[in-house]
Amino acid sequence: MGHSTRTDEELPVIVIGAGPVGLAAAAHLLEHGIEPLVLEAGDQPGSAVAAWGHIKLFSPWRYNIDAACRRLLDAAGWSAPSPTKLPTGHQLVEEYLQPLVRNTVLAQKIQFGALVTGISRGGRDKTHAAARRGAPYQVRVDTRGASADLHARVVIDASGTWLQPNPMGAAGLPALGEKDPSVEQHLLGALPDVLGTARPRVGGKRVLVVGAGHSATNTLLNLAALKREEKHTEILWAIRGESADRSFGGGVSDGLPERGALGQRLRRLVEAGHIQVMTSASVQRLCAAEPDGVTVQFTDGRAVTVSEVAAATGFRPDLEVLRELRLDLDPGVESPTQLAPLIDPEFHSCGTVPAHGVEVLTHPEDDFFVAGMKSYGRAPTFLLATGYEQVRSIAAHLAGSDPTPIDLHLPETGVCNAGDPDHAEDPHALAVATSDAPGAEPAMIGVSTGLQHGRSGQ
Repeated sequence: MGHSTRTDEELPVIVIGAGPVGLAAAAHLLEHGIEPLVLEAGDQPGSAVAAWGHIKLFSPWRYNIDAACRRLLDAAGWSAPSPTKLPTGHQLVEEYLQPLVRNTVLAQKIQFGALVTGISRGGRDKTHAAARRGAPYQVRVDTRGASADLHARVVIDASGTWLQPNPMGAAGLPALGEKDPSVEQHLLGALPDVLGTARPRVGGKRVLVVGAGHSATNTLLNLAALKREEKHTEILWAIRGESADRSFGGGVSDGLPERGALGQRLRRLVEAGHIQVMTSASVQRLCAAEPDGVTVQFTDGRAVTVSEVAAATGFRPDLEVLRELRLDLDPGVESPTQLAPLIDPEFHSCGTVPAHGVEVLTHPEDDFFVAGMKSYGRAPTFLLATGYEQVRSIAAHLAGSDPTPIDLHLPETGVCNAGDPDHAEDPHALAVATSDAPGAEPAMIGVSTGLQHGRSGQ
């Protein structure tokens, strides 16, 4: 597609991602009379959420529904779920996101199968700031193998972090051998459905879970439920810290009671010997092992051979797609610089972040915003309600209305452990998890509706 002939006022606001925050952005823009175009790489709304659909959120429905989206749904005769119930990822998609796309005007504003591979503006690279200033954005999209350039007057990146997991290596680099095909076939991902689709790979096998956040906890609890049925299942848990105590959480001190109970269930399983904990265990190398497994070597010389590995080490933002934009990102957290002090896991692990909006999300590129989980960079404990307030503020700003953040009165999402980054929760705490599988105790865990986030909290 050549350079757009439409005036800037006629160009849409492109929203990247049709997850909960991306759809909320589109709904708020429509309420202000601003035309959105939502580009979703998957084939359905909330494609990333569906990938961890077996997980239950620790935040109840009342925190997971955006106000503008609800107004669209109510007008379409939607029957809202109970505000106090905890939805699974599948329920979030099937009972909220799919009706939103199927039964409202948003159905006409979304392109599925549209993968954004790059963003620039003004027909010049980012070294030509003056020549690009005020020019439309050029958004390159791969739609089922065919590439095209779309143009927008504003871009809101709400693509999340789900597809960009942190590596297992403690230094932020992949462990040696981690990318070898013979090893990758034994890696389960961050939130495998060990009671469902992944069960044939883990039932009765020796399995290693790497990580100290809620994603690890969820997998450990579900593996323990599997072990009750397939008694030969052996569960190993590797963490970098000297103790697992902080992974057990704050119990009754947690602002979300279901999440507080999560760690206590894990503690009981560890104390009963159902889960073998390896502390001070930083992964250094992985190599294929005969007849069918992988050997994991740690920096202190220890090694274990297992059938499968679940690396729940968090996520990080995909910044390559934004390479041709002038961004103001914190060098460590990789979130907008003004947001970083509020969420940096080097100092904060409780997730109690004040409501914020356009005032901390701006970049040198005017009218470009990163929202939702991706805005948190590598920091953890993101809540959907926080993302909803971000996009409400951005839409108000674009419409010339008051973008001042609204006090959300959210519960604390954990118990603060300032200054201990190795125990910072994984970034996908926007959703917590439990399993509804027969015989399984609810397992709460952090997950995300997006993509990248994450600090490697082993």
